[in-house]
Amino acid sequence: MKNKLTIFILVGMVLGILSGYLYSKFASKEEIEWFASHVILLSDIFLRLIKMIIGPLVLSTLAVGIAKLGDIKAVGRIGLKTIGWFIGATIISLSLGLILINFFEPGVGLKGVALPGADAAIDVVKDTFPLKTFINHLIPENIFSALSSHKEILQIVVFSIFFGIATAAIGEKGQPVIKALDSLAHIMLKITNYVMGFAPFAVFGAIAATVAKNGLDILFIYSKFIGEFYFGLLLLWIILIALGSAFVKKRIWTLLKYIREPLMIAFSTASSESAYPKLLNQLERFGCRDRISSFVLPLGYSFNLDGSMMYMTFGSIFIAQMYGIHLSFVEQVTMLLTLMITSKGIAGVPRASLVVVAATISSFGIPEAGIALLLPIDQFLDMGRSATNVVGNAMATVAVSKMEGELDS
Repeated sequence: MKNKLTIFILVGMVLGILSGYLYSKFASKEEIEWFASHVILLSDIFLRLIKMIIGPLVLSTLAVGIAKLGDIKAVGRIGLKTIGWFIGATIISLSLGLILINFFEPGVGLKGVALPGADAAIDVVKDTFPLKTFINHLIPENIFSALSSHKEILQIVVFSIFFGIATAAIGEKGQPVIKALDSLAHIMLKITNYVMGFAPFAVFGAIAATVAKNGLDILFIYSKFIGEFYFGLLLLWIILIALGSAFVKKRIWTLLKYIREPLMIAFSTASSESAYPKLLNQLERFGCRDRISSFVLPLGYSFNLDGSMMYMTFGSIFIAQMYGIHLSFVEQVTMLLTLMITSKGIAGVPRASLVVVAATISSFGIPEAGIALLLPIDQFLDMGRSATNVVGNAMATVAVSKMEGELDS
């Protein structure tokens, strides 16, 4: 059956919601903790399998793609187009979030949620993201160390670019290496197909654990905020898809069909990283040449997280509204620019969006403890923003492929 994985993922989501809800309603606190801690292992196994293949997959596909481009001028040209798209998409995402949060004002008069004190402890590590931290995440000291950690994708990207350019530069002598890496890339994509077979179980585990621990009641308390955030994501999807359709016209519907499974994986596991291997595979099936998709996607997973961008403005202003703190237009624009800059240095940081919000709001007189207001629903919000990140990176890859004349019909 052609859509077998899609159907199994949907079944996993439904069973996860049902079993999690039943536990949250009828089980004791100890039983819920036991269930959640064990069922989440299914999701943990899947994510560890994904992390296992990401390093070799990025290195092999990107190095081969760069080597096939042939020269540093082509790399620079594609890089400029890619970064230009990313900056534009980031501005759109942050600005749309800022407009909607001020229009809806979900944090004004929200009942049923207690405000944490300014000195309350929060389970998020704040970081100011100095330039040195960004450079450390960018340039590897040891490529083998970077390959051993899924958190250092940028370091693998930088090494792969150098390796690919150097391999192309030595001409015929580099051909055996290119062929070997090309074979490795195909092997890693085959392993990806095997790993994806476990996705429905991971979906079940992630959803069941979340619903069991939080219950569905939390969704009703925060329903206004969640509903307006997802409405914002819907508008952002429309904008991103419209931008993509400007390049591929009516084929946009075919593209959406191809990326359906990566979208569902990202949404249900609340991890855009988990969808990366499948998304790379599906974009190549759509017609994006591997030398473009393997270049744009790894960069996108560090610099083009459109859903996370919108969440940062939504979350920051929502906390300010909850505390009754008024921010002027200039302050809000300054916050937007701050978020745009700081968010680019957080590749590999756990719960990155929350970390950036925590690092930013304190600069504007907003209690950092306000992050605690988002923690109960962060998993549900993360599901939407992770799926949106997949859409944004898919559209970026297709657009750059089309601009470079590297998109097969």
